[in-house]
Amino acid sequence: MANLFDLTGKVAVITGASKGIGEAIAEVFAIAGASVVVSSRKQEAVDRVADSIINNGGRAKAIACHMGDASDITRLVDETIAAYGTIDIVVNNAAINPVYGPVIESDGHAFDKIMNVNVKGPFELAKKAYPFMKKKKSGSVINISSIGGLRPEQGLGLYSVSKAALISLTKVLAKEWGEDNIRANVICPGLIKTKFSEALWNNDKIMHTMMKILPIKRVGTTEEIAALALYLAADASAYSTGSVFTADGGFTI
Repeated sequence: MANLFDLTGKVAVITGASKGIGEAIAEVFAIAGASVVVSSRKQEAVDRVADSIINNGGRAKAIACHMGDASDITRLVDETIAAYGTIDIVVNNAAINPVYGPVIESDGHAFDKIMNVNVKGPFELAKKAYPFMKKKKSGSVINISSIGGLRPEQGLGLYSVSKAALISLTKVLAKEWGEDNIRANVICPGLIKTKFSEALWNNDKIMHTMMKILPIKRVGTTEEIAALALYLAADASAYSTGSVFTADGGFTI
């Protein structure tokens, strides 16, 4: 049974991996035997995560990449291939949300910025990884969306739009790439204790309301999302594709 979760010999590219959910996924994948490419915008930040993985006996390479920049994404793939020769797993975790408030108060610049990083970037990275997965007739694309992609979250309208689009993109990839044995699945986390969501879990009023709603009366951890990502990356989920997995403590029930 342990082999179902073994990633030995696999190469995984993980974006937004300098902290939070992405960092946890990189660490768990490395423990499972994968060679991980730790990617985020700042080189020093990804160096820290990659060095930690290597010091703990894992295999990792740090490659800075801005997911809103197509040339950066091309370089990310080129450097991954130069280092490891292939790509087996892509985890699109990088995301931004530069605005908070009603959609009517947002502008086209904010819309483009959010969509470029949260949707177009994952689209470009998956496309560039596709030929290497197709050649091996094996691969897994894991997109990290949000429960906001399932139902709009107050004040996070454009973010919710982008995460809904990412869910749809995942299903399209699953349908079109299935014949090549390339799977695409999406994780929709709820409130997870990360720096990205600190304004929520550090707000007593919001947490008081959340605890009334959540069947599991606590905030989630990055390790819990990483464990689900490991399932989707490994052979354990070989028959799962186009699926939407929530990890939200029951919030969307």
